Amino acid sequence: MPEEPKRLIVVGDRVLIAPEEGEERTNVGLFLPPSAIEGRQVQGGRIVATGPGTPMPEPASIEDEPWKIHGAEVKYLPTQAVAGDYALFFRKAAVEITFEDKTYLVVPQAAILVLVRGKHG
Repeated sequence: MPEEPKRLIVVGDRVLIAPEEGEERTNVGLFLPPSAIEGRQVQGGRIVATGPGTPMPEPASIEDEPWKIHGAEVKYLPTQAVAGDYALFFRKAAVEITFEDKTYLVVPQAAILVLVRGKHG
């Protein structure tokens, strides 16, 4: 039986981004001022995958005793970002990882400044 290939699973409200090297103008047409580039405050990249979102408690379970075991399925508030979007985000919030010889950044959705979405993005 062939072994199942490894894959990255993004959790929570985080997004997995293939980074773009800092330039004055991104490949989707966003202009970055020199102050943002020099200090590496912001960076851009293409979103590869997103987590399911922020877990939301059931309204009824808030009043229950916290030690009770709940059989209900967890519901999520989905992320705004979707795979294929171009994201501009705060570099300090990103965590760099390498998976199968490719470098990615894991970024919480709260660190994303803007998203570019569309057929030409």
